[in-house]
Amino acid sequence: MNRLEARYAQHLDLQLKAHLIASWAYEAVRLKLAPLTTYTPDFWVAMNDGRVQLHEVKGKFFRDDAKVKLKVAASNYPMFDFKLVHQNMDGSWDLVEIRKE
Repeated sequence: MNRLEARYAQHLDLQLKAHLIASWAYEAVRLKLAPLTTYTPDFWVAMNDGRVQLHEVKGKFFRDDAKVKLKVAASNYPMFDFKLVHQNMDGSWDLVEIRKE
């Protein structure tokens, strides 16, 4: 886990303690996108209503291949809600929904 992911894990711990989410895990699932291609989201997050979100935490740099994998995963696995997570300068977090195409 890199430093940004560790800060986000702390944020998820606070959400868990406040009962805003049911549970979370780091790199808990690996999704098959193609015969030789997989994608491992940073965080698996179980919501209180039973839905599952997969969160990808990114800083300033977001490589093109990572963008493609995230979009393909969202299209191939519609049972999950995919979120791209950024930290703002004030320390708050933005979650952007990745559209299923």
